[in-house]
Amino acid sequence: MTTITVNDKQSLSVPANFVRVVLRGIGQVMFQDHAGTGLLFLAGIAIASPLMAIGAAIGAVIGPVTATLAGFDHDDIQAGLYGFNSVLLGTASLFYLQPRLLTWILVVIGSIVASFVTYLMRRYLSFPTYTAPFVVTTWVLILVAHAVAGTGIDVIPGPVSDVPVRFITRVLRGTAEVMFGANVVSGFLFIVGIALSNRRHAMLAFLGSMLGTILGIYHQNPIPAIDVGIYGYNASLAAIAVYLWRKSLLISLLAAAITMPITEYFPSALLGIPALTAPFVLASWTVILIGKIEGVFMKEQKAA
Repeated sequence: MTTITVNDKQSLSVPANFVRVVLRGIGQVMFQDHAGTGLLFLAGIAIASPLMAIGAAIGAVIGPVTATLAGFDHDDIQAGLYGFNSVLLGTASLFYLQPRLLTWILVVIGSIVASFVTYLMRRYLSFPTYTAPFVVTTWVLILVAHAVAGTGIDVIPGPVSDVPVRFITRVLRGTAEVMFGANVVSGFLFIVGIALSNRRHAMLAFLGSMLGTILGIYHQNPIPAIDVGIYGYNASLAAIAVYLWRKSLLISLLAAAITMPITEYFPSALLGIPALTAPFVLASWTVILIGKIEGVFMKEQKAA
């Protein structure tokens, strides 16, 4: 009789564990190490766009498989930490680029590259990597797509609806925009999915999106952008990320607020690349940097 060890059960060759790791990778997009969360996230993506869901699934599979073959940390792979950047890359690719052969090739290659970029950033960066590997890899992917096929490969945005949108709709769309789906049902599923793993994180995701939306309205930013949740999703991510760094509602909402000017002034048109989740990453790093400076300042004050 063959004895199955814990490591055997946690191998990606075991179907049940493979599915669990893949779903955890999707859940980790919003910091949740929970397969049920990942399943609800995938459902939310599919409701917004079946094509984006396929891209997300491809990334969710390739990420941990690449990490396993490369011999990266087993526990990190099991937690889904080598899945979420590839998930976002696969989703974003089908949001920005038409589903041509080139796009699918870039999704596969990009998902592999994102795993290695994640490894390098986790090893050498003194700050949490968050979605920085996704941002950098996707920027390169879009530039490569344009270099090979021109801007004709871009998805042409649909007409903007002039139907008035309620505030709660904007907030939920802000949460859904984390994975490029300006859809109320998707946003609701994302909140429920987070709550399945951690109710405080679900509250922070909602509050972050709400604060970003309020600031967008107060700053009189373009209504179409507010309606689709552009000012909510980075704020939603930043609120959870900074709470994981330091358990403070006030500091978490500060990080959410800082995403607003970064989102407003990110030079997307000048650089020819979308902001993606860069405002969330930069805002979170800013708060953490201030926290480190504060630590040094307080030590010097005590010494004096």
